[in-house]
This record gives sequence, structure tokens and C-alpha cells, in this order.
Amino acid sequence: MPKQKHAGGYTERNVNVKTYLTEPQGIIKSLLVLCFIALQGIASAQDLSDRVVEHIFPNGLKLLMIKRDTSPTIAPYILFKAGSVDESDDTRGIAHMLEHMLFKGTETIGTKDYEKEKVVLAEIDRIGDALDMERAKGTRADADKIAELEEALKAQQELAKEWIVTGEYSEIYTQHGSTGFNAGTSVDYTIYTVELPSNKLELWAILESDRIKNAVLREFYVEREAVKEERRMRVDTQPGGKLYEQFMAAAFTAHPYGIPIIGWPSDIAMLNRRKAEEFFRVHYAPNNSVMAIIGNIDIDETITLIEKHFGDIPSQPLPPEVTTQELPQEGERRVDVEFDAEPQLMIGYHKPTLPHFDDYVLDFISAILSDGRTSRFYKNIVEKGIAVSADSLNGYPGARYNNLFVIDGAPRSPHTTSDLEAAIYAELERLKTDPVAEKEFKRILKQVDASFIRGLSSNAGMARQLTFYEGIAGDWRYILDWRENIYKVTPEDIMRVAKTYFTKSNRTVGTLVKKAAAAPAGEGTEGSE
Repeated sequence: MPKQKHAGGYTERNVNVKTYLTEPQGIIKSLLVLCFIALQGIASAQDLSDRVVEHIFPNGLKLLMIKRDTSPTIAPYILFKAGSVDESDDTRGIAHMLEHMLFKGTETIGTKDYEKEKVVLAEIDRIGDALDMERAKGTRADADKIAELEEALKAQQELAKEWIVTGEYSEIYTQHGSTGFNAGTSVDYTIYTVELPSNKLELWAILESDRIKNAVLREFYVEREAVKEERRMRVDTQPGGKLYEQFMAAAFTAHPYGIPIIGWPSDIAMLNRRKAEEFFRVHYAPNNSVMAIIGNIDIDETITLIEKHFGDIPSQPLPPEVTTQELPQEGERRVDVEFDAEPQLMIGYHKPTLPHFDDYVLDFISAILSDGRTSRFYKNIVEKGIAVSADSLNGYPGARYNNLFVIDGAPRSPHTTSDLEAAIYAELERLKTDPVAEKEFKRILKQVDASFIRGLSSNAGMARQLTFYEGIAGDWRYILDWRENIYKVTPEDIMRVAKTYFTKSNRTVGTLVKKAAAAPAGEGTEGSE
């Protein structure tokens, strides 16, 4: 299978969060977490269409449910159509930053006294903004003023600690038997996940609705430093991260898919709480989200429960979609990234996104090239010692807009990235000229179908698939359409699509190369380019 707005200031009308958490909830002796739960009663994709129950609330929130009684657990997921692609030029990195901030608590969780805390938060914002603006002056900045502001900010952050209860969200979920309490930001969306005992559904509804209604983005500058460190650890000091970032920037020269999710360093340095709150207000609205609850639930009771806790969150005017389009590529683009590491290679081809039929064909092609040890890349490149790895992925880095078919790999010494690149192109040319044999075609079809079933087998997997395709494709039934369309792919389609997209003028190539040793003083550079 092919591999959001703050309604601030609202209080819970029906129940106090902390009161609920202190009431006896019974003793959970054990929580059986099944990574792969059989699809009880869902023998085929067609049966799935009969099992998914949809409900749209007056505020636009869409709820998808499947009742499964295989274990006393639930997987409630919320996806907001709020990814890095939705950011403006002065807020690059804010979607990811906001995801971090939404674990900091609310007006009742994560604080000892919010009324006193918010006075300190306002002063932190004032000092932080002044410090950012002075630093932004670069060489014209007043060093003494920066030092003074840094000391003032540090002092206010120390005062704020008096009121902050660190990690209270995670602690509450852990105490009530959760697993997988997490979130993730992509170019297309941000998703919030957890798995719980089924008798904790209302606890989840209280916590998550409170997070949307009354989030407090406390410790902003502390967390901003953590994000800077995350970037240093995952990008700046990682060869794969550096290559990926420069490769994407070369592949997308107009569309925001080329901008890193975490943001450029100068972007992160200028993020503030005001920008995060505005992004939250605009994108985290019920009519810009989709919720899936899978597991041991009562459908009618679940609808009533979600209405009780989420129904009073007002809808908002939907944020505009990205209108910038990537121009057709008119020549090969190449980028070398120097790093003291073993060489790596990335190759990308522009292609249309779902539901274009060619996207289904490229899913099939990706399986042919790199799905398992019987794949062409593994048999003809890895096993022959040309590469340590060679993989392909369709639909990179997102699916809301036209994207890339990406191939990446690492050569095995003494082979070079040039050797690996040539071997990859040879396999792509075979797709253009030689029809896939019937035996291989049927084997691949069986593999992708098995992968399809595995993706739907657990409560969490089903929740992720439903929210993703409802939010990004516009209808969760794309899951069913995908399976139907993958069976329509023919060897002729594969040849046609390979000829259409796998061309030199349509590709971007990124190569990680070792830094050249510095030349001795006075030595010429004859022959360099």
C-alpha cells in the first residue's frame, strides 16, 4: 500500500479534567498489546467497507470507527491536515515545533497555578521576542544587549519552573495503561496517537479535547533549543540527513515539499509562541481533522462521547491549499554533499500523486524493484556485491501534491556511487523494454496484497490508514480503490509508466561524497572543476 487549529480559551463544560483523573477507574491487571490483531470478521477489503462507521459532527469533525472485540483495547488517532507544506515563509518549522509544544499541557494539566504562570509566560514572550530581533541583526547586533536579554530570559524561565509540572500528560497516560502515546509531523499532516484499554476511552476524549481547547505552549524557548539540538543530531551531523535535505531542495525548486520539515536553522531561531498559537488556531480545527477509533467500542456510545467532549469546538474557515506548482523539470539536476562518511546515493523522478492511475503503477514498480530478497535490486545489485543496499519508494515526501519516485542506496567497496547509479539505470531500462514475466508479475501481486492486509491487521495500523487516506486522499475508501486498481495494472502499463517518468531530464541525483583532503599550502588546483 502506498507506503491542523486552536479554539483557545474554552473550558470543559461537562467534567473537570483533574477531578476525573482522581476518580477510581478500576484496576487494570494487564494490558495485552497485539501488534498484529487478526481482522475479526473482515475477510476481505469489501467487508471493510461494511465495517467502517462514519459520523460527521455539526462542527465538521469526521469520526471513523470499527468495532473489534479481539482484545479489550482501543486505538484512537487524530490527524490534522497541518504539515510543513502549510507553513508560511516566516514560520518554517512551526508545524513540527507545535507538535512538540502540545505535549506541554493545558490550563489544568502541566501547571500548579495557571493564573500565576501566565503572567510569567507573557514576560518570557516579551523578552524572547526582543532577544530574537537583536540576534537577527547579525554583525550589527549589540552584544551587551544580547547578553542582558539572555540573562533576563533565563531568570524568567527559572520563575516559570515554580508553576510547571513536567511530563504530566505522559504520566497520566502511562498510569492508565497506554502504549504508543506519541505524535508525528510530516510534510502533509500531524498525527497524534495512543493505544489504551477500552475502558479508558473517555479519559482519552477528556485529555485530547482539553489539549485542543486549552493548550498552553509553555517552555517555548526551552523546547526551541531542544528542536535545534534535534536538527543537529538528525541532520547536521548525520550524512543521510544532510544528503536528504540537499537532495529535496534540489528536486523541488518552487514547491514547499523541498523545505525540511524541521525547518532551516535560521527559521527555527525565529519561531515564537505567537506564531505557534496562530498556526494552531488556523489549522487545528475540527473541520480540518479526522479521528479514527478502532477496537472494543460501542458505536453509539462512542458517538455520544465524542459529541460531549469535542462537539463544542467551533469550526473555522479552511486554510488555503498550496497553489505553487513545481514546474516540469527540463534537465537533470545533480547535487554533491561532502561529508566524512561512506558514500550514498539518492535518485528522484517527478510524478503525479494519487489518485492518478500512474501512481498505482509506480507502487507496483517499487515492489518489483525492491520488495524483499526476490526483488530485482536485491538479486541484481545487492547480491552481486555492487551495493550494500538499494531501495525504492513511491510518493516522496508526501501525497497531497505531486511528488517523487525515489531510489536510494549505498555502494559496496570497491564499487562507487557511479557503479551503483549505472546498475540502477540498467534495471529501470529493463522496465521500459522487457515486459514483466507472468510468474514474476503474479508473485509481486501476491506480495503487495499481503502487505495490504498486514497494514490493516492491527488496531493502530487500521487507525493510521483510515486517518491518513481520509485526511490526505479525501476518502478512506481509497484503501479499497488502491487494492482494486493494483489488480488493474498490466505489464504494458509498467513499460509505459517507466518510459514516461524514468528519463534523464526528469531526474534529480544526490550523492554523498567524502571531503577531499586539504591541499598543502602553495599546491595548485589544476584539473579541478
